[in-house]
Amino acid sequence: MEEKMTFEEAMKNLEDIVEKLEEGDVPLEEAISIYRKGMELSKLCHDKLKDVEEQLTQIITEDGKKEEFSIQEEE
Repeated sequence: MEEKMTFEEAMKNLEDIVEKLEEGDVPLEEAISIYRKGMELSKLCHDKLKDVEEQLTQIITEDGKKEEFSIQEEE
């Protein structure tokens, strides 16, 4: 089910989980379950971002050739 979730949906669910855990009135067993779900959502978001990053590392030139493209990160 999570695989079909969009990045935005996963982030919204993750934000809801963080908010619920920050409230602090969740029973321990439920908190552990919610935390695990949050970790799965976090990994899903990370994987989706990594896929997009990999797609952006190559640009296609006008003649159809692929070239490596890198974004310089600011320090």
